Amino acid sequence: MTDTNKTALVTGGNRGIGLAIVKGLADLGNKVLLGCRDVSVGERAATDIVGDVIPVQLDLSDRETLKSQVETILGGHDVDILINNAGILESGGLLEVNEEKFYQSVRVNFEAPFDLIRMITPGMIARQFGRIVNVSSGWGSFGEGLGGPAAYATSKAALNAMTFSLSKSLPAGVKVNNMCPGWVRTDMGGPDATRSPEQGAETAIWLATLADDGPNGGFFRDKKVIEW
Repeated sequence: MTDTNKTALVTGGNRGIGLAIVKGLADLGNKVLLGCRDVSVGERAATDIVGDVIPVQLDLSDRETLKSQVETILGGHDVDILINNAGILESGGLLEVNEEKFYQSVRVNFEAPFDLIRMITPGMIARQFGRIVNVSSGWGSFGEGLGGPAAYATSKAALNAMTFSLSKSLPAGVKVNNMCPGWVRTDMGGPDATRSPEQGAETAIWLATLADDGPNGGFFRDKKVIEW
């Protein structure tokens, strides 16, 4: 496990798996930037968390807005850990899904993590330390059949491909990995899901705090490798 007192940025940190990741990293002594569209919502979510948690505004739906917001964040913080957790789930196959909803899924689930990685990774490289965790899904795995709605599955498959490609070009000290949280009781997973947000967050927290000899460029569920 890495030393504590790192600074982590978690997207979609105001609820569900994201909030559980925020709590877990704060419990370990890290400063956590709780990314959310509405800072007031983030402030309410952070009320009961013990530790150094700072809500920050992130709107993943618009590239230029997001870049401006990240520039503001980087002006006051060195981000050591990036958790791309936020995502959206739209129903339907490729021939049924609304076009705009499909493009929005690609924007939030794939393009926004790309933008964040491109902006934040240079600082990690300069400091010779970084941990990037992309919250993906077995529904984005070719090995598991690309199950689930088409917009979600294809955008998560693209996220998986980006992670695998990025891992080949990162220097020592900076790691990127993907994880699948499983079926979690969140707004997305629904009340019948088999896992709590805390269980869904466990592998993300592990990957965020990897030691120097930890894995790079892998896809994990329950801290075990799964197929791309």
